[in-house]
Amino acid sequence: MINWRMMRYRLEYLVFQTLVCVVRSLPLRESVKLAKGLAFVIHRCLPRKMTRYHVAAENLRTAFGEELSDREIDETIYQMWTHLFRMIVEIIQLPRKLHRGNIFDVLDFDYPPELITALCSGRPVILLSGHYGNWEIAVSVFGLFGFPMGVVARELDNPYLNKWFAQFRQHTGHRAMAKSGGYDDMVATIERRGHLALLGDQDAGKRGLFVNFFGKPASTFKSIALLALEYRAYICVGYARRLPDDFEQNQWIKFEMGCEELIDATKCVSKDPVGELTQQFTSSLEKAIRKSPEQYFWVHRRWKSQPRVREKKKRQAEPIAEKRAA
Repeated sequence: MINWRMMRYRLEYLVFQTLVCVVRSLPLRESVKLAKGLAFVIHRCLPRKMTRYHVAAENLRTAFGEELSDREIDETIYQMWTHLFRMIVEIIQLPRKLHRGNIFDVLDFDYPPELITALCSGRPVILLSGHYGNWEIAVSVFGLFGFPMGVVARELDNPYLNKWFAQFRQHTGHRAMAKSGGYDDMVATIERRGHLALLGDQDAGKRGLFVNFFGKPASTFKSIALLALEYRAYICVGYARRLPDDFEQNQWIKFEMGCEELIDATKCVSKDPVGELTQQFTSSLEKAIRKSPEQYFWVHRRWKSQPRVREKKKRQAEPIAEKRAA
């Protein structure tokens, strides 16, 4: 009996490997043109329902309100797709283009000296980012500098693609960890005073902790703050955003790798430490995204879940309204 799902996975992997071969053979400028062309097809040619255009537009209006016109929102979404395809191109090129000898040619660093102290302190560090900039570049650089980490990511449905990306993340010395079912691995790494790298900007469901993100409550995973508090870990809110192209001066793409904030969980004295830490790293991530909003993946339904307190207040308000009417 033919397993059609596995056939589809193999076909997807064949298409992806074809793209890998094409990208590796192209000069830098031509690979950038390829990414822009694919973005144009996604944004201008495919049905908007298929590309989640309305989700992205709604998220941008939620985040920026009247700061952006409809035209600016449309342009931001187009630039978002351009960024995403450029990121895929950069991931494919990265093993050949980035090494210890040219790190400072590719990256401009913006981080406090305390970050290096934290990484060498013997205490665990949680490198936290979001679907912003080229987060894979940031993780790779830590590996090249000799700071191996457990890289937490959602497993892809396609096992062939999942294996490819796992091997990519491990090529600089990291260890790939599954986001789903990998909590024990995360705890074991932290207990050994190791470091973790993960993304913390997706909707955590109704059981998540609601903190403000661009001024609106967003369900956020509280496990990050809980780990930091229990194991006295630092939280480094970092990013690697692409800088404007200068193909005449640079041999490859140029990035700014920054630490928006280094949070020491041991210095949190709030009555609600989990809430304070979660709000702190979420606000820091928002601040980083505002630097280059077109490099954030707006198609995620970040504000999908609503705080339960609203439903509770609504239920309480209904009997009161009925009594007044009577």
